Amino acid sequence: MSDIVKKRFGLLGQNISYSFSKGYFTDKFNNENFEGYTYENFDIQEIDSFTAILKNNADLKGLSVTIPYKQAVLPFIDKLSKKAALIGAVNTIKITKKGKLKGYNTDYYGFKKALEPLLQPHHKKALILGTGGASKGVAFALNELDIAYTFVSREAKENAIDYNQINATTFDNYQIIINATPVGTSPDTEAFPLLPYEYFTDNHIAFDLIYNPAETQFLKKAKAGGAQIKNGLDMLIFQAEKAWKIWNK
Repeated sequence: MSDIVKKRFGLLGQNISYSFSKGYFTDKFNNENFEGYTYENFDIQEIDSFTAILKNNADLKGLSVTIPYKQAVLPFIDKLSKKAALIGAVNTIKITKKGKLKGYNTDYYGFKKALEPLLQPHHKKALILGTGGASKGVAFALNELDIAYTFVSREAKENAIDYNQINATTFDNYQIIINATPVGTSPDTEAFPLLPYEYFTDNHIAFDLIYNPAETQFLKKAKAGGAQIKNGLDMLIFQAEKAWKIWNK
């Protein structure tokens, strides 16, 4: 038994009992014989509690970060990868042997890899619903794909339009609509972003970062108009595997 290497990983977030990550990595460790490896949820109500987690869990090797802490965690990070610095949000933390925290963003990679197979030449512009940490990774991926984008927020601001400004012309101009908000996730599965869904067509892609439920109201309503739909599950798998490589390099 003494030969077993023990490594601990976890997820930092708020109200994360539903989380994909814990189940995914626990299954991975079991299926791939990573004996002694564990993954647990660190569910905190405010980011200030992160200090105590680090202090009381000195053997942690890596963390995933989810809503609402992808930006709030930045002051705790000792070093950012180049892309995480450009994106301005972190969803993966590697903890070095010296206890230093290095922040990465694998959201953009997961989103890009999940979206790419759906793209056709007419998919030139995207609307990103939401302006939080998740939206920043999406925007970075769209930049790399040479797709122009506009943020949508509940209130119009310097870099975002509000939902009331979206109309038939908007849908003509924007062929990809991405939900980067938590609206519609379990348990509040009847909720949906307030869009004029009648303007979705078979020229559109509707991409929801949510994976639970597998088909949100946003996706159902978009599909009814003929849109190609995609939930966030593949994105999560891609970003989790990227995080796994970072923790082990």
